[in-house]
Amino acid sequence: MKILSILFLVVIVAGCNNSTKPVEKQETAVSGTINISVDESFQPVISEQLKVFLSSYPKANIKANYKSEADCLRDLQSDSTRLVIISRGLNDEELGYYRSKLEFKPLYDLLAYDAIAVIVNRSNTDSSFTLADLKDMLSGKRNANVVVDGKNATSTVRYLIDSVLRGTPLGKNVTAAYNSEDVVKYVANNAGSVGFVGVSWLSETDDPQKAAIISKVRMALIECQDCEEGLYARPSQETIMQGQYPLVRGLHYILKENWSGLGTGFINFMTIERGQLIFRRSYLVPGKMQFKRRKTRIPA
Repeated sequence: MKILSILFLVVIVAGCNNSTKPVEKQETAVSGTINISVDESFQPVISEQLKVFLSSYPKANIKANYKSEADCLRDLQSDSTRLVIISRGLNDEELGYYRSKLEFKPLYDLLAYDAIAVIVNRSNTDSSFTLADLKDMLSGKRNANVVVDGKNATSTVRYLIDSVLRGTPLGKNVTAAYNSEDVVKYVANNAGSVGFVGVSWLSETDDPQKAAIISKVRMALIECQDCEEGLYARPSQETIMQGQYPLVRGLHYILKENWSGLGTGFINFMTIERGQLIFRRSYLVPGKMQFKRRKTRIPA
């Protein structure tokens, strides 16, 4: 009888302990906590995406780490994150690696089209360039004070070397700023300088200090290669879509998540109307939806 009483008390105590133990939180597409790695050149637009997503889903907590494209890919490989947002997808070699490591195919796709803006100080008289001009400035053949967001491992530098310099190394005249924000600041404070930066860094901002800095620079006109001779263009939704602005790249995601977790939820948000409109407001061209203006007439 004593033994039965003791066992009964043990069961009651165990039951009490279980009732006070907090329920373990489970991640869903709209709740939980994850870290993501984002190409620093996309920081303004992805920050805006996160602001709207997290305000809509208060149980979600997404911590974005902004860094170079190469560091984002290293994070993905080392399992520091399940989601990266960079300027390209996976190549065949990388896809094979992740397939063998994960035993499933990572998801990757285009979210929007971005452009690299060429910016000059407001006082600069020369603000129209051909691609040959840009190549001469970046290679050091033409004497120019050029600034980029780091000389190694950034998506902007990789694009300029691949698509403008065609493999020619950067010249000694090229200065490496710490990040995109510092590129804008450098050009704003140095007359005669030329900078290369993701176009979303020049979108409208509610921060008075950032707005004041942006007001001191302007986007240069770049010669269009697929237009009538003598036509120049600045980056905009129209010039990107029409192929008039030449320095265009993609904004992609790579997701190592084969279930409906928070990474999947955030990507889904950016592919539907609300997320795609945020890209549009930031000078980018939505990659999943088309928003066209239609003329309408209201009956009298």
